[in-house]
Amino acid sequence: MITESASVLVDIRKYDGTLSAQWTAARLGEDEHGVWLGTAQGVPVNSDMGSRTGRYAYVMLIPRGQWWTATFCADPGPEMYCDVCTVPEWNADETVLRTVDLDLDVVRPRGGEVHIEDEDEFAEHRVSYGYPDSVVAKARETCEWLAEVGRREGEAGEPFTSTYRHWLGLVE
Repeated sequence: MITESASVLVDIRKYDGTLSAQWTAARLGEDEHGVWLGTAQGVPVNSDMGSRTGRYAYVMLIPRGQWWTATFCADPGPEMYCDVCTVPEWNADETVLRTVDLDLDVVRPRGGEVHIEDEDEFAEHRVSYGYPDSVVAKARETCEWLAEVGRREGEAGEPFTSTYRHWLGLVE
């Protein structure tokens, strides 16, 4: 049950402009960490692999001016799933969010350890899409920071330890 708000089209592309994933989410609100979007279980998702429906309810944090987004899923989905991407950009009325997926993902499964996924895809796309060295450096720096902060506990690990629970409660 999503309690509020405006609909947002989330449009994620690959570096060459092709579709990575696209779906509609609800804008739940904003706090000191960024804008929070909510997506109910079963929402249609279009991707480079075809259409599917979302397996879990989740919230997505869109920080202002950062090279990442963070997704926090309802059980049994991963607790934390961070995408390293270009700085997310909003259209004028903030109803469309666009970013470029840079492949690297920092994941914390429920009850598990933080790990990095898709390093092989990053290395492949670095060559095939021609990522500039500055993009590679920023992506790696962001990935390392996310992995480190995602391991922290308590206040030192926010918004990755408990802040998201309030927002997820608005979607579940």
